Order: sequence, then C-alpha cells, then structure tokens
Amino acid sequence: MTYERMTAAPSREVLRMAEEMLTQRLPISRTGGDHHSLTLEGGDGAVTFTVHRHGLETQVHAATDQLRTSRLDQDVQYFMTMLPYQPGDVRGAGTAQPGALSRS
Repeated sequence: MTYERMTAAPSREVLRMAEEMLTQRLPISRTGGDHHSLTLEGGDGAVTFTVHRHGLETQVHAATDQLRTSRLDQDVQYFMTMLPYQPGDVRGAGTAQPGALSRS
C-alpha cells in the first residue's frame, strides 16, 4: 500500500522519526536509504519512505509491500498521523476541548 502526507517537519527529521518509531514497534531494521529515502525490512515486510521538501512543507511518501490491514501498515499509518502539520505542532495525543469544539 502507499500513503502520502504533507508535514512541517524537515526531511531529515521525518526519516529519523520513522526509523526510530518503527524499529521500536516492529521487528524491522534499516536496510537502505539516503538523504531523501529510508528502507526498513523485517519479518513484517518492507517499507520505503521518500521525502521531498516543497517550500515550508515536506512531502512524505510511504510504500509497503503488505496489505492495509497488516501490522506494518497499521504502524506506518500511525507514524504518518504523528507528523506535525504546522511548525510548533506537538506529536502525541492532544487534550479535547469541552463540547468537542476543537482538536489539539
């Protein structure tokens, strides 16, 4: 499956975060990459991240060799949601506002 997301995080930070988070959550390790890509492989499959900077945003593309319901894909989707949309956004779960009026 493939996934795409725009983020305010710099390319280097996106790749570092992807490697750190996914190798902690899954039995995979880095098998390749450069300044604009990262490949992780293991028992759950393989994923390749490619990043390209466009002005103030970074385009992140992730491609796995598994189905959307696999454990690898679930964790790739989770990682993509942790990327900040705007500068200053904090990773992690935010606190809900009364009446569900806004999200953090």
